[in-house]
Amino acid sequence: MSDPQAERSQRWVWWICGLLLLASTINYMDRQTLVGTSDQITKEFGLNKEQYGYVEAAFGLAFAVGASIFGVIADRTNVRWLYPCVLLLWSAMGFATGLVETYTGLLLCRMFLGLFEAGHWPCALKTTQRLLPAKYRALGNSVLQSGTAIGAIVTPQIIKAMVTGETGSWRIAFQVIGAIGLVWILLWLASVRSSDLADLPAQEALDAEAEKNGGTFRELLLSRRFLVLLIVVVSINICWHLFRAWMKLFLKEGRGYDSNAALDLMTWFNIATDVGCLATGFATAALSRRGWSVHGARCMAFGVCALLTAAGGLIPWLPSGRPLEIALMTVGLGALGLFPCYYALSQELSRQHQGKISGTLGTTAWITSSAAHVLFGGWIDQTKSYDMGMMLASLLPLIAWAAMFWLWPRQADGTR
Repeated sequence: MSDPQAERSQRWVWWICGLLLLASTINYMDRQTLVGTSDQITKEFGLNKEQYGYVEAAFGLAFAVGASIFGVIADRTNVRWLYPCVLLLWSAMGFATGLVETYTGLLLCRMFLGLFEAGHWPCALKTTQRLLPAKYRALGNSVLQSGTAIGAIVTPQIIKAMVTGETGSWRIAFQVIGAIGLVWILLWLASVRSSDLADLPAQEALDAEAEKNGGTFRELLLSRRFLVLLIVVVSINICWHLFRAWMKLFLKEGRGYDSNAALDLMTWFNIATDVGCLATGFATAALSRRGWSVHGARCMAFGVCALLTAAGGLIPWLPSGRPLEIALMTVGLGALGLFPCYYALSQELSRQHQGKISGTLGTTAWITSSAAHVLFGGWIDQTKSYDMGMMLASLLPLIAWAAMFWLWPRQADGTR
């Protein structure tokens, strides 16, 4: 049987990567609306920081469950149909958040939003794994991941335009952003055929490394590579999600910025994350073309991003002002660029079990980051300071880089 992907042009492949970027954008717009309105919501519902931490934890723990569920489903069904279904469901939950009247309703909406948003990543990674060869997967994943930054960039500006100081004005932002997903669903169904992502040979044969490291799902879970990925995914997710979820409250309460100034800084922070994310993808592709091993290129890019993120270690000594803002922008340059390399590593383990691998890793990441939100919120309530938690979070990617560099198994030729 011929491979239907052979009939598709490279332009079509990158168009699909663009749709993945748009899906990530919508995913984060629905997610970040809470962050951008967190001060209004906590005031309206009378929440302390630990209770707000539980709202983030409800989202994260549900995301952890959904990552495993949709990981299994993605390996057993055609993602051409699964993808628009989960996007429709999470968009509906985002819209419904604008209708809640109680703290319990808010928790439930965030919980189901997390459950359905988890389906995005197994579907997206199955798509880039199928369409792109190994040396371009980090680039494809950086395009995919950069959509999260774009979503985080535009959401604060949408909130500024729609949300006033009046009680309840935050609701319209959830409803408008929740409705945007319908546009993506139509574009996806018009662009992708069922045969494009069916269980057929990929555009290029799987690289020898992925074939050699194949095996049963249980064998993969017990492998050293999977252990490395666990260390990496926990470290980079705690770092990213603490900055993502607490940025506005840190700027307002920890450093005295007003709401609009905080939203503007969040926008610039996320512009930096997008630049860093895309630069990581292009850098790995460029290094590979210059003769670097695929893994060596990923390690170099990841290490640079980890060093940039470590600039957050200066936060406790920086008051409001330009030095703090430069440090936050530096963290932003590195924080999101960590993910394309991690995703590319996870795609090396197995084509057959890609959905379950990404789902299991996602479950672990969200359980640990959800616990971190609750601990962080409790720490803030006790100490009235965000500084130590944000400093420690910014240093975690260095641990991930050390694991990737020293523990990832070498090949027979001495490369990794």
